[in-house]
Amino acid sequence: MNQFLVIQDIVVILLVALPIIFLFKKLNIPSIVGFLIAGMIIGPFGFKLITQINEVEVMAEIGVILLLFTIGLEVSFSQLIRIKKFLLIAGGLQVTLTVLFSTVIFYLFGIPLNQAIFFGMLVSLSSTAIVLKLLSDKSELEAPHGKISLGILIFQDLVIVPMFLALPILSTAGDLELSEIAIKLIISFGSVLAIVIIAKLIMPKIMYQLAKLRLRDAFTIGILLILLGTGYLTHTLGLSFALGAFIAGLILAESEYNFQIISDIHPLRDAFNSIFFVSVGMLLNIQFVIDTPFVIIGFSIGLLAFKALIICSIVLLMKYPLRIAIITGLILAQVGEFSFILAQAGSNFNLIGEDYYNVFLGSSIFTMILTPFLFMLAPLVGFKSSEIRFTKEKIEYDNKELTGHVIVAGFGLNGRNLTRVLKETGIKYIVIEMNPDTVRVEKGKGEKIIFGDVSKIDILRKVNIQNANVLVFAISDPDITRRALQLAKKLNPNIYTVVRTRYVNEIEALSKLGADVIIPEEFETSLQIFRKVLEQYHIPLNIIMKQVSLIRNESYILLRKDVKEPSSFIHLDEIFAEGLTETYYVNEDNPHVGKLLSEIHLRAETDATIIAIVRNGKTITNPSGREIILAHDTLVITGIHASVDKAIWLLNGEKDE
Repeated sequence: MNQFLVIQDIVVILLVALPIIFLFKKLNIPSIVGFLIAGMIIGPFGFKLITQINEVEVMAEIGVILLLFTIGLEVSFSQLIRIKKFLLIAGGLQVTLTVLFSTVIFYLFGIPLNQAIFFGMLVSLSSTAIVLKLLSDKSELEAPHGKISLGILIFQDLVIVPMFLALPILSTAGDLELSEIAIKLIISFGSVLAIVIIAKLIMPKIMYQLAKLRLRDAFTIGILLILLGTGYLTHTLGLSFALGAFIAGLILAESEYNFQIISDIHPLRDAFNSIFFVSVGMLLNIQFVIDTPFVIIGFSIGLLAFKALIICSIVLLMKYPLRIAIITGLILAQVGEFSFILAQAGSNFNLIGEDYYNVFLGSSIFTMILTPFLFMLAPLVGFKSSEIRFTKEKIEYDNKELTGHVIVAGFGLNGRNLTRVLKETGIKYIVIEMNPDTVRVEKGKGEKIIFGDVSKIDILRKVNIQNANVLVFAISDPDITRRALQLAKKLNPNIYTVVRTRYVNEIEALSKLGADVIIPEEFETSLQIFRKVLEQYHIPLNIIMKQVSLIRNESYILLRKDVKEPSSFIHLDEIFAEGLTETYYVNEDNPHVGKLLSEIHLRAETDATIIAIVRNGKTITNPSGREIILAHDTLVITGIHASVDKAIWLLNGEKDE
């Protein structure tokens, strides 16, 4: 029966994983944290539901391979270019400074240099899965701290590749000369480059042949063969399975099969990843944590403070406000999932001992558990500290001449489009923007823009909030929007406020704060779809606009929930039963150009009637059957909806089926 123990272990893991996913979703905490805790509970140091984890570790390794593969697939070069400043400057500085300072600190505590460097690498990585989920749930990916965090996280995901390459070199660093280390590094990078070139030549041809078969199972098996085969190739060269999988994903990301590959691999990745995080939790020696609680707690707090300080300093160096710096620092202060992967790989090279591994594992899990709470705390800390700083800063702009103007908060796509229209119509405006680079560039172009936080009273006064007519929020930061809206209404109760929000669940809070117009992107898209569909059924424009107005006036309630009370919608079946009038423009290539009205048999075929023809600005009413249809005529057709539809099909030269 021993050969079936691995199946028993998987059953136990999945049995625990499902309720954890449900519970942690209710608590709004990333399920990764739950998986780690579950591993601690069911593992050999907990209730011993699983005692032998060797087989589980093999499946966990598959989870790591799939994770690296999908990250490679999702690395879009256009996305990297869009956030290149955050990626290269913020991400590069964060990893470099964290590794550098960590190495010095660990070395001063008597840890050998190669191990100190390795520990610094472990500390430098944050949790992409946890941070992106928290930012996404609060709609803050497009906020300044969201963009900076994304840039840093993507850089960390990419830098894991050279970190893997460095492991065999670090393991023998004490026995090698500098020249030998350089040679090993060149060989490692050369091997990776050779694999990339070979894979780039072969993989597209393989994928084309797989797609040509039009067999879903062959396509999926082929993908698994490619990623596992590339992983095995890098493993035979003394590198890691995960590195090969990342290379395979990176190459396939440029192919036209990218989206289908992601959809096929994602379910497998998520299942194996849950096993990976549970297996990490199993490795934690709970007795060790109980015996050394102050060591674990002290190292965890020190780690959080250390990383937050470095990230905060980098964001301030990029000329962002202290509030943004503190929020970014706190949400990226934890240790990430790639640190576990790197730690396991490093243990194979004797770069981390058992005691150090237990301290690292316990502290890392503790920082992950604390992250959702730090995320909730970060805005409060950020606002308090920025209030102190803003009172001391000198604001260079003076806009007392502005009156009856529009204040635009945010100069993204929506802000730019609005100011372009305001400029064309001659309406006075001023923009408040948090990105210092955007302010510098746009100011150089002569744009009326200032750098500042719209939620600060000094900034609002400098843009003459008391004399403004309209305040438009075109930013993606819900916390800032709410605070600024509340403050703006206190300073100018009569100001007309327009708020753009990504999600409809913000509507009620913004309405209570006095927002005059709230535009949730998700339901405005629904309204556009709704409108276009009704237009296809020839519903009169005034009826469509009335329906849209009803939905907006009721704060999108009709779209937000199942309405049990009688709907305020106009009954469209009644409209369908009534007649309508529609216009039809005759193009030059219309098949009926030059024909008599009587020749097309429109009334006999469709029961619709042409009641007028508009030609050269003049109207021919009640045209006879002898009237010739000319190019550029506009035909006025009347009838019930079905008849008008048939008439349009007939005029287009289409057969009504």
